[in-house]
Amino acid sequence: MLWSDPENEPPEDLRQAQVMMRRLSVFLALAMVLAMIVTGLG
Repeated sequence: MLWSDPENEPPEDLRQAQVMMRRLSVFLALAMVLAMIVTGLG
């Protein structure tokens, strides 16, 4: 990496999109676990 390279900082909208994707993936993982528990009980 050269000293003249720009900072490796994504723009604000990209950062917000990454946060949303991370939250969505966590939510989907929890939903899958919950679905497995419900189908296992049913």
